[in-house]
Amino acid sequence: MSTGLLLGKFAPLHRGHQLLIETALAENERVLLLIYPASEVTQVPLPVRSGWIRALYPQVEVIEAWDGPCQVSDAPEIMRLHEVYILSRLAGCRIDRFYSSEFYGDHVSRALGAEDRRIDPARVRVPISATAIRAAPFANRHFLQPLVYRDLIHRLAFIGAPSTGKSTLAEALSQRHSSCWMPEYGREYWLAHQRQRRLSPEQLVAIAEGHCRHEDRWAEQANRYLFVDTDASTTRQFALYYHGRVPPRLEQLAAQCPQRYALCFLCADDIPYADTWDRSGAANRQRMQQAIRAELERGLRPYILLSGTLEQRMARVGEALAALPGQ
Repeated sequence: MSTGLLLGKFAPLHRGHQLLIETALAENERVLLLIYPASEVTQVPLPVRSGWIRALYPQVEVIEAWDGPCQVSDAPEIMRLHEVYILSRLAGCRIDRFYSSEFYGDHVSRALGAEDRRIDPARVRVPISATAIRAAPFANRHFLQPLVYRDLIHRLAFIGAPSTGKSTLAEALSQRHSSCWMPEYGREYWLAHQRQRRLSPEQLVAIAEGHCRHEDRWAEQANRYLFVDTDASTTRQFALYYHGRVPPRLEQLAAQCPQRYALCFLCADDIPYADTWDRSGAANRQRMQQAIRAELERGLRPYILLSGTLEQRMARVGEALAALPGQ
């Protein structure tokens, strides 16, 4: 059985990497891929990056090199450090071909006793590098698979009771940051499916799932940030408020919110109540707001309270965005 090997940080995985992987798959019966930590160049965790490869190429055997060396250079001691580590992780597995587009293809292939398969080293077939993508993800998103690009976007959740300014704020921020925003899917669903102004618990699950699907599609078009009006934790509050129970699937989606969003903003109820036909009144807004805030604090989910005018709220969000890693 012929075996090919690739290695790298894949930070992020792009079409040049995919050319390497697909060439290796075409030329070998077995393909191994060693993926390194990359905290010095990206905030995307190693399991997320390895997950991209597993999702796109399930036939590739992915090895997460948590203890792999981070330094890369042509210094003899650094090259030897990598060679020793790679050989130790392979544990005697014979490699027939080593695939890369970098200088280290030479010395790693020799250490493995494998063929040096250098693919597109001049970046002619795929004129991009991970460094260029990290510098300008939006401009280079055509070199990325959608599931990869989505994970490079900071998703920002704006939650709160009805009529707390979430939609207005999310839309205004998207314009200021030349990006896009995700309207509340639940409102769209409610208008189409409500019966006597109510939805069933199962329909609330459909809202949370539909919101996630729509959000993923919006993330593919976003520029650095996706401003999201409402999340599954708020849908959970509606289930409690109207039915006194939360379906297990909705509990699961609500529990994922702290990991799904880079930041959570609670919009205060200090603005005039917009008493439209589809809302339940200012008193209900206050009760719902108290429940949402209590749930945030009980669940120890970090959040930033936004109050005051639209401009004051936008300024506070801007401060939080500037403090995000890598900004």
